[in-house]
Amino acid sequence: MSGTTFENPTDADLLSAARNGEVAAVGALLERHRAGMCAVALGVLGTVPDMEDAVQDASLIALRHIGEVRQPESVGAWLRTVVRNVSRSRLRSAAPTTPVPDLSVLAVEATGPEEIVDRHATGDWVWRAVGELSPTLRMTVMLRHFSPRTPSYEEMAALCGVPVGTVRSRLNEARRKLVEAMRATSDSVHDNALALSRASARDAAETLAAAEQGRFAELTAERWTPDAGYYAGRQRLGDRDFLIRGMAGDLEAGVHQRFVSAVTSRDITIWEMDLLNPPDSPDHCPPAVAWLMTNRNGRMSELRLFHAPAA
Repeated sequence: MSGTTFENPTDADLLSAARNGEVAAVGALLERHRAGMCAVALGVLGTVPDMEDAVQDASLIALRHIGEVRQPESVGAWLRTVVRNVSRSRLRSAAPTTPVPDLSVLAVEATGPEEIVDRHATGDWVWRAVGELSPTLRMTVMLRHFSPRTPSYEEMAALCGVPVGTVRSRLNEARRKLVEAMRATSDSVHDNALALSRASARDAAETLAAAEQGRFAELTAERWTPDAGYYAGRQRLGDRDFLIRGMAGDLEAGVHQRFVSAVTSRDITIWEMDLLNPPDSPDHCPPAVAWLMTNRNGRMSELRLFHAPAA
């Protein structure tokens, strides 16, 4: 492991190292308990391919949440519970959302963008691994595993303009590569993912403020590429002026957006927003929207919107 070495590490040793951001410790815990995780998944799902997919999903959940396990002696049981929940979710739905185990941890109230990012940010090494994926794989895995409002496979296919089968194959490949990277672990220097996400959160807040103040066109001219456009899948539906008019139309109708969270990598950014409808038209828009942005040379070049369905 990169910062700490043990001759015969216990689960407690590895859990402590994982809490300090050492990805090798997470990989070691997964390897140690892999047989039990596979047995649980196979018992629920019945086939080896489905078992492998479920274990990969559970590994990514562990990558993000294992530091929240309170009792070191319960790591193995926790991992088996995670994979059992993943497996059962796969049985219940053809397009399950990413399950997050009940860790009995009280949510921390956040008051601003930076606090929200602090609460949701993952380790820098996670984002280094995500950043090494191809752009198509990176977009797929960010939508599926790092966006709070996880779209279904069908919605992801529509957003990306590809068949559902392609989404599934991309996701499988991305998960496999991330799990392999977690096991292999390098000691290379990672970008500061928390700083990137904080900066993106500030950009989101400034974007919404500019729109409210009638400066949206001015801001987009500075921060978007000249050929920036709005896309549905692979089809370009409008240019920057189209998006400016759309924002103005929403505000004129009394619809406002409230920042929720931001995740970002080298060239993909996702902003989650609540949509606040006017009192006299509470169903004017869906309750939330995600801005899925492709960036080029630090500027937004492609925007896709994913609207969360009403409850």
